[in-house]
Amino acid sequence: MALDSTPGTPDWWLVQLRHQMHQRRRKLDEWWKWYKGPHPLPPGPEKESQAYLDFQRKAETNFCGAVVRSTVNRLAVIGITDADGKSDEVSWQRWQQNRMDARQRPVFRTSLSLSESYLIVGPHPARPGRALVTPHHPRDTIVEYDPQTGERWASLHTWWDKIEQSRNWQVYVGPDLRVLYTQRQGKSVEASDPVEHGLGDNPVVPFGCRPELDADPEPEFAPGVVIQDRINMGVLNRMTTSRYTAFRQKWSTGHKFKKTPRFETDPATGLQIELPPQVEMPFVPGPGNVWVSEGENTRFGEFSQSDMTGFLRTHEADILDFFVQTDTPAYYRLLQLINIGADTVQALDINHLAKVKEHQSNFGESFESVFQLMARAEGDDRDFSEYEVRWADPRNLNPSVVADAATKKRSLGYPLEIVAEEMGESPQRVKRIVNAAAAETMLRAGAEQAARQPVEQPRQDLPQLPDFSLDGV
Repeated sequence: MALDSTPGTPDWWLVQLRHQMHQRRRKLDEWWKWYKGPHPLPPGPEKESQAYLDFQRKAETNFCGAVVRSTVNRLAVIGITDADGKSDEVSWQRWQQNRMDARQRPVFRTSLSLSESYLIVGPHPARPGRALVTPHHPRDTIVEYDPQTGERWASLHTWWDKIEQSRNWQVYVGPDLRVLYTQRQGKSVEASDPVEHGLGDNPVVPFGCRPELDADPEPEFAPGVVIQDRINMGVLNRMTTSRYTAFRQKWSTGHKFKKTPRFETDPATGLQIELPPQVEMPFVPGPGNVWVSEGENTRFGEFSQSDMTGFLRTHEADILDFFVQTDTPAYYRLLQLINIGADTVQALDINHLAKVKEHQSNFGESFESVFQLMARAEGDDRDFSEYEVRWADPRNLNPSVVADAATKKRSLGYPLEIVAEEMGESPQRVKRIVNAAAAETMLRAGAEQAARQPVEQPRQDLPQLPDFSLDGV
């Protein structure tokens, strides 16, 4: 079929977004290598042997992956609350039905390592009345935004159907329009009729890594890529020095080495070709070996070994530079941090926590859109604009310190619900804590009231005794 080239039509968006997706894949491949490896090799000789390439590969020391993992470990959604701070049990049930407790971490890892990831929301194809949320990779999903409002304007998702042996593209345009394009092997692209999905918003929700104004998002480790390259180069130099000059090398002068001539036959002409002679090496280092030479002026000696201290100090300085550029706490790489206290750890964590909270704010808005789309997919017309996603506390606090602070706030009159939230409890556990405390208070009040009332002894009626008479005695 011939695609419509009119700007703004689904056909036009298919061509535009496919082109953008293919352009982005080269960058994604580069970022994936920095995150997972193998890293680009440090420069070496012009003609490198396979043995030297294997030697170079050992110089890779991946800190980019550590930066991503250190942030993902601090991110965890634990609930959603309404405008009054009450836990929304219905929305949380939808979250659990879509196994988002487990799926949220891959979404975070992909976003922080490749700059973006996506969740697509829609009706469940096999379970009517249920919403379905699926995570997707930036290699197969892309979103374009309205330049005036910043809202999602159009989006594209592609996949390969193994059963039908076909390539599929799902194009979403505006708040309601959806068109499916299919291409089987050897055939042209076929388009389905446009369908209104009825969700009232583009169902492809992006999760960008700290997006900038008028700039595409970048991975978490992007500011430190140059330093990571420098670290690999420094490790390679240290390995080379350690292999060849870190230990004392021997030298000899005045000895006449025995040379054995070598020849080989040219297979094309049958002529004998002289090769460089083979030189005998009689001096083999060893604890039981004695070096003897018949030369009159033979001398033996050794070179001084190379000092590795400078290489190690430079390596530590590069690591610190990398952590500073990526806002990663220095205690992830101990270095010279010995016998540090809790206050020092908190001070080192300031920039990292600020970065994590920025991710929470950014990802939280995306999750609120996901909750809104899930509700609409199940016929729930509530407005989620004032709802709030709750996150686990990213700080690593001493439990005794947390309990002490909670006790002091409770003594000042803070409500138990607020204190439980500040202790990092999820909205579900806060509800259980408050209900359990209320039930315990009622039971205690009932017991105290019963204890204050006087105990009434039950009346016991005396039995009637027979009338004994002494008459006639």
